[in-house]
Amino acid sequence: MFAFHSDAHSLALPPGHRFPQSKYRLLREHFEREPGLLRMQPAPAASEGELALAHTPDYVDAVLLGRLSAAQQREIGFPWSPSMAERSRRSVGASIAAARAALEEGVAANMAGGTHHAYADKGSGYCVFNDVAVAARLMQAEWGRRHRSLLRVLVIDLDVHQGNGTAAIFRDDDTVFTFSMHGARNFPFRKEPSDLDVDLPDGCGDADYLAALDRAMDEVWRRCEPGLAFYLAGADPHEGDRLGRLKLTYDGLAERDRRVLTALRERRIPVALSMAGGYGHDLATTVAVQVNTLTLAAQSWQAFNARGND
Repeated sequence: MFAFHSDAHSLALPPGHRFPQSKYRLLREHFEREPGLLRMQPAPAASEGELALAHTPDYVDAVLLGRLSAAQQREIGFPWSPSMAERSRRSVGASIAAARAALEEGVAANMAGGTHHAYADKGSGYCVFNDVAVAARLMQAEWGRRHRSLLRVLVIDLDVHQGNGTAAIFRDDDTVFTFSMHGARNFPFRKEPSDLDVDLPDGCGDADYLAALDRAMDEVWRRCEPGLAFYLAGADPHEGDRLGRLKLTYDGLAERDRRVLTALRERRIPVALSMAGGYGHDLATTVAVQVNTLTLAAQSWQAFNARGND
């Protein structure tokens, strides 16, 4: 399975900053020690034109040229630097590359991404550009040119935080179905309406979470027939997450991933994964959750292609 990484470009963060940027390097290094499961490649940088498919030109320029105001940088949560801008472009490029690979092979992944708090005209909550929104619109354009038909897209957002930026970008677009299941009392405190939102109470554990997921996915299939899915497989619903407020176990998150990937594979819907959030008190636990997500994705890729070759 193809997996694209962008951790070579670091953020100039002050000591004690809550954003765990080292997890992306640790995730890549884990699979480098166990070669054969993933075909890892450095992510290409998204072009200005690609970014403008989901973002205003003024905002793209502000990020790429270092013109973000102090207030804009505070809302994003990162100080601007050339490396921050390049990292953001490559995080989007990773989702673009993963989506193209998924359309060819069934399953692929961005080893970062899931920056769902970025709006068309601003960043927020550690999200600069919205990688899934850009990739979705680009895949629709490329598909339309190649096949002369419409590519409908499904966004399955299981980060613990609601995908407000993604919901806002696609608010009036009936070609993209947005589904977010998240903590009701968690950031962002002003939610944007997705096509389907499921709000979960603090302390929600495995059984209640998985039951809610099953009900929601049944609703998704009643309302949506996508040709491509994006799955934001956040690790932050884990019980050990500093920002999560939910109580899923490692096994519960594995079952979440298994159910989503199985449902997509059985319907022959290609999927591009993003790792999205994860802020564990113990960073090794967050990495372990995301290692398992990518391992299950690679197994789904194998099954997807084995079935295709029957």
